[in-house]
Amino acid sequence: MAYVLRAVIAPGRALQQRGHGVVVDLEQGFALMPMTSAQQADEPYGEFLPRGFEATLAEWSAEDPIAYVEAEYWAGTGLQYATVWHRGEVVFGPLFKDEDEPLPAEGSPISQALRRLGVSALGHYDEFDAAGLGRHRGTEDWITAGGASTPSP
Repeated sequence: MAYVLRAVIAPGRALQQRGHGVVVDLEQGFALMPMTSAQQADEPYGEFLPRGFEATLAEWSAEDPIAYVEAEYWAGTGLQYATVWHRGEVVFGPLFKDEDEPLPAEGSPISQALRRLGVSALGHYDEFDAAGLGRHRGTEDWITAGGASTPSP
């Protein structure tokens, strides 16, 4: 079964005040803004962010850390990417894990980014699980869960 996620993740208040796109509540006070395929860069996993969106994320991170994450899995193998901004600067990543690379001891790129945001894995397999990112299998499912059809940064 496939898993595809392309999203911005931050403390819920940080995304709610942006007023752009669908925002879905996650666990532990965090939220996710799914990114549609139309918003993605031309080459998946070549340029991980929509063109020019780094500046927007840097601006949004003035008070709270904010992450952009991507994951794509099929039958247990896949790719992950994560970057975290805070106070206008990249403070983590960009970190990319290819399907051929072993999982680092620190955890997956997304779990490491979530840890940097403040997600606690206590009582869960990892931060990915603790945040509730397994709730949906695809980016479009997150959009539907958020009650709108097209988010825009």
